[in-house]
Amino acid sequence: MNWLASLREQRDRLWVPVLLIVAWEIFSRSGWLPPSLLPAPSTVCRTWADWVFSIDESSQANAGRWIHDALASSVRVFVGYAIAVVSGVLLGVAIGWWRWVEKTIEPTIQMLRPVPPVSWIPLAIIWFGIANKPAIFLVFLGAFFPVLMNAIHGVKTVDRNLIRAAAMMGGREAQILRYVVLPAALPSIFAGLRIAIGSAWMLTVTAEMVAVKSGLGYVLWDSYYFLRYDLVIAAMISIGLLGFLTDWLIKLLMSRILHWQHGQTVQGRNH
Repeated sequence: MNWLASLREQRDRLWVPVLLIVAWEIFSRSGWLPPSLLPAPSTVCRTWADWVFSIDESSQANAGRWIHDALASSVRVFVGYAIAVVSGVLLGVAIGWWRWVEKTIEPTIQMLRPVPPVSWIPLAIIWFGIANKPAIFLVFLGAFFPVLMNAIHGVKTVDRNLIRAAAMMGGREAQILRYVVLPAALPSIFAGLRIAIGSAWMLTVTAEMVAVKSGLGYVLWDSYYFLRYDLVIAAMISIGLLGFLTDWLIKLLMSRILHWQHGQTVQGRNH
């Protein structure tokens, strides 16, 4: 019966997307806007299918290149995101745990954090040229600060009684950090990881529009210049689906690592 309940839950989740697609199809075919300005979902799907499988070359030069474009964007996201996660978690734990690190580094961090990552595009192009490096740099900037701030918050909100108990049992500082502070801060850290992956996708698309000549963002921007709005929408949906998939993978990892938290949540709901 569990699978039946799960099937019903998935069905309920599909109602809103299906209704939106139907309404979109009806509105596009009503004639209120020219079909070239608002392509119907059926047109977008046909163009998207050609972009993926090269069916009828309706996507022209992009026919059959979706895997290549999606892989190019995914690599940039993964590399920049990985660098941001490692550096953000390490620096966030250090700032949250050691007061002298907080006093030394946090003022600079707080000055840089409000600067929009897109404002770094001119410098990124000057420093790294037109290639993958400026895109990876912008992805890193977009993902770094959410990871950093949530790591700091997670460390600072650890129950001090747990730290005192570990110290009274003879735990050294490194042991307390590894076995007490870091596990207790993981929920907040994972929240930052989920926010950061969305920012990473947004920034890689922005970078591909300006500083890179490949990827989903480049296809989106290039299609806009040629008034191919069906391909623009197909690129937008592709980005959304890949962002959803990566967020789902992070949620899956989180549920595996924080299984103890899931049990407490279920128990709390039962009460």
